[in-house]
Amino acid sequence: MKKRWLLPIFASFMIFSGIGTDNAEAASVADLTNTAMNYIGAPYQYGGTSIKYGIDCSAYTQLVFSKLGISLPRSSSAQYNEGTYVSKSNLQAGDLVFFNTSGRGVSHVGIYIGNNKFISATTSGGVAVDSINDPYYWGSRYVGAKRVANFNEEKAEVKAAAVDFTRYASRGQVALQLAEALQLDTSDTNSPFNDIAPDSKYAGAVTALNKIGAFNGNEAGNFEPNSPITRGQLSYVLTGAFNLDLQGEAEQFSDVPEGHWAYEGVKLLSSTKLTYGRPDGTFGVNDYVTHTHITDFINRFIYKYNK
Repeated sequence: MKKRWLLPIFASFMIFSGIGTDNAEAASVADLTNTAMNYIGAPYQYGGTSIKYGIDCSAYTQLVFSKLGISLPRSSSAQYNEGTYVSKSNLQAGDLVFFNTSGRGVSHVGIYIGNNKFISATTSGGVAVDSINDPYYWGSRYVGAKRVANFNEEKAEVKAAAVDFTRYASRGQVALQLAEALQLDTSDTNSPFNDIAPDSKYAGAVTALNKIGAFNGNEAGNFEPNSPITRGQLSYVLTGAFNLDLQGEAEQFSDVPEGHWAYEGVKLLSSTKLTYGRPDGTFGVNDYVTHTHITDFINRFIYKYNK
């Protein structure tokens, strides 16, 4: 991948009030996973509590849950004493999963995100996603799981006529944010799109992103700055914006089969391990992207490629 240098854009996370350790009804599975994966690539440090300088496994789970208004104790063994026991066959996204990596009992904790995967701060790769059934390491060290909160499934389907743009990002808003993060020259406002006039607030950003192959218009030559952007569309925007090449094995998603219009974009993005699908094995290709999601994506690239 040809690296593009980015300006940090730090995500603002909603702190949900009124959430106890057994109920997080205000937070969805997507809120959890997006918050957890915002820190992909953050370095590991035993005893550390800093995303920038290093964080250990229990400090990481404590941090993620605190962003959703849920308090956890500091150590993995203390976290293992929280919540209710969950069998491996009944795991749900948001459950804490525990491992014996020291030979002396519970010594590692992560967050289950569905599809037999969990995310944790690892000594070898920092914050990363692994399989709980990994035959080479994690599978044999699995101890058990605890449920400290219940997360709702996100309502993915949003009718276009009632899109809440305080929550969901428009194509124009994404263009502005990406152009700023990539430090693009936005002085050229002569957009190639019919519906972006030179005096439009989006003109410079849209033109600059079009030049690097990140944004294209529709069949009529329009950009549609006030339309929401889907995860499938965003996959192509990000692969163009960051010059992505295939970086290893990509995850396969049931709603993006080979031949689907978004297949190549999703494949490239998935291969970076900076985005994952839903617990049911889908990518959510038609789901609208929230402001938090796009900020999270940019931050993940900062952590992975600008270290």
